[in-house]
Amino acid sequence: MDQYKVLLVDDEEEVIQIIMKKIDWEGLGFSVVGHACNGIKALELVEELQPDVVMTDIKMPFMDGMELSRRIREGFPAIKILFFTGFDEFEYAKGAIQLEAEQYILKPVNAVELSDVYTRLKIKLDREISEKRNVETLQKYYMDSLPVLQANFYTSLLEGRLGKDEISQYLSDYQINFSGPFFSCLVIHTSSSHIPDNMNVLLLSTSVQKQAEERLAQKWQAKCFSYLGNAVLIGQLKNMSDITELTDDCDRFCKYAKAIIGAVVTVGIGRVCGDILELPQSYLGAREAVSYRAIYGSSKAINMKEIVPRETNKFASDKDVLLSELFKVIRFGSEEDVARAAEHYLTNSALAEESLQQHQVRMMELVSSLYKFLVTHGVDVPGFSGNIQELYDGLVGLEPDALGTWLAGICLSIREKLIHARNKSTKSFVARAEEYVQKHYGEEELSLDSICGILGVSNAYFSTIFKKETGSSFISYLTDFRLELAREMLVDTDEKSYMIAKSVGYADPNYFSYVFKRKFGVSPSIYRREHGGSEG
Repeated sequence: MDQYKVLLVDDEEEVIQIIMKKIDWEGLGFSVVGHACNGIKALELVEELQPDVVMTDIKMPFMDGMELSRRIREGFPAIKILFFTGFDEFEYAKGAIQLEAEQYILKPVNAVELSDVYTRLKIKLDREISEKRNVETLQKYYMDSLPVLQANFYTSLLEGRLGKDEISQYLSDYQINFSGPFFSCLVIHTSSSHIPDNMNVLLLSTSVQKQAEERLAQKWQAKCFSYLGNAVLIGQLKNMSDITELTDDCDRFCKYAKAIIGAVVTVGIGRVCGDILELPQSYLGAREAVSYRAIYGSSKAINMKEIVPRETNKFASDKDVLLSELFKVIRFGSEEDVARAAEHYLTNSALAEESLQQHQVRMMELVSSLYKFLVTHGVDVPGFSGNIQELYDGLVGLEPDALGTWLAGICLSIREKLIHARNKSTKSFVARAEEYVQKHYGEEELSLDSICGILGVSNAYFSTIFKKETGSSFISYLTDFRLELAREMLVDTDEKSYMIAKSVGYADPNYFSYVFKRKFGVSPSIYRREHGGSEG
């Protein structure tokens, strides 16, 4: 990495400007990517800019430097924190040590001292990045991967080759703890199209798996191994509802992998099960969720239950692999993909070599499977709403070309219906969130976490869908909605500013004034005077 990103935080603008001018940032290997005047704004920039270093004052309005550092340490543990302040007190220094700060610097800031601090910090950051990217280290990670016996056990488990009476003995012999009581399979896919310099696909995948073990395995008691070209984790949950938190953790991991080692990672999350013998179904769901990156994008976690909650039957047990692949393409392939898959099914399912009786049986299976697929997904397609027997009788007599035209047409019709249902579901989902805001905007505790809890989805999925549909984040939408109401009340009512602040969800009038000025350019009181409102 040529330059590391620095975020400066101080409520005194002149202090930030002095620091920016005093230091030869480029010469030291750093660049200042942004600055903030309080902890709340800084936390937003941390999420957006993903800096390597945050240099912050301690005493600031709305959120001080200690609280900011605690939040950063919880959500972004890789970020280095530097404190600089004029308050030379032991309690502050002790707090900085507890937060694992890199340095505690007293104002006024000395350019030579600060340059020395960043020189040492550059060496430390280089060493950490080098360790993560060092080819020899990655080769060692690969050679020291999970023991062969454990990997074989996990593979056999996913492939459904173990009987219930065998499990306990294997767990005992291989010293594996599967206490659960609930489990979920995760598939971690590393893109082969985005490879950093001096790296190959195998080493990059190994690095991603190692980082997943370090950042996810301990919290979720996960078993990690490689399977069919991807890293796979079997996570253990105390409650079924923990799947939402697991999804958010995986989403943060995707962003971490991209920022630190340059890997584009998608994590697919399968359904929660209460028996490890059900893990094959969870794995199939996780693997299919990864395929949805074509719709929802990469570098994020995709929970299969959230994106297709009605898909309870994945036809995983269907012995006809060609038909299963056809259904998969219908769900998220293009029109061309669907047409090709329909032709491929008819061409490769041995129709030409069948006896008349075999052909009749196969047509019955095709009609039955299509009907079950439609029922499972709640889709109504013309031709399947009437007498199914009549449909079957008609298909049996069709010539191959006519049968191909019919199958391609019905598959494309199903695909169109699914897309419409998915879009309708997504818009309804966003509309519910907007409706809730319109009714509960005055509640101070209304937040991204609370709305996700009400809707029963993860923060990662909700944020992706909400921004895709509305063009803004949920917090931006909530803030704009509150401030628009406040602006109208300032002009149309005689209510005092602090009462207006409270009525739109801001308990702290000073913070209300701050966010109002950030949006409209002036304080509430000045806005009221300029627009003809009565003084409150």
